Amino acid sequence: MQRIQPVAFCLPLLMALAACSSAGEFDETGGVRVVRSACPAVGVPAYTGDITVFDPPESREARAIDVVATITNVRGGCSDSGDMIQATASFDVLARRSAAGPARDVVLPYYATVVRGGTQVVSKQISRVSVHFNDGELRARSSGSATASVARAAATVPADIQERITRKRKPTDADASIDPMADPAVRAAVQKASFELLVGFQLSEAQLAYNATR
Repeated sequence: MQRIQPVAFCLPLLMALAACSSAGEFDETGGVRVVRSACPAVGVPAYTGDITVFDPPESREARAIDVVATITNVRGGCSDSGDMIQATASFDVLARRSAAGPARDVVLPYYATVVRGGTQVVSKQISRVSVHFNDGELRARSSGSATASVARAAATVPADIQERITRKRKPTDADASIDPMADPAVRAAVQKASFELLVGFQLSEAQLAYNATR
């Protein structure tokens, strides 16, 4: 996977601590047991889940809209049995063209990026997905996928921080009612060890501005 510098534009990225708990997961003391996964969370950054193709390309008038497509049904997978965590993201692309016509293929670019701590772009790759419109049909469906590798060491919370988060506390302890995540050092360590695999359409600056302002 090619490493790049952080992208030139800023996106509101999905912040995730990659921690979860399920109803009914209680320990012997009645407290909730929280299990943290080293697997990256998957998602779509704001404004990049849709793409609008215009004809002519430079127009932004509604009557010039040719094809509109949306990324949906994003699903994540992960294999974390080795030193490198292998993450996958798969998704569907739903497309609609403005006018029925002959059979046609439309190729749309999309990216997959690994983000650390919610802001640091670790890697990025560009791919393409082809959407096929059958003769006379307005709607089409396709699918895409992405993979990424993350070092387990980088996605692991340091042992001392982990102990502070999971340490059992008695009601009489001074910090019994204090959330460990309220400590800036704990929060920073967990954030640093949290990764996301994000997918979205590879948009030009004009396309991104269109999505942000429509």
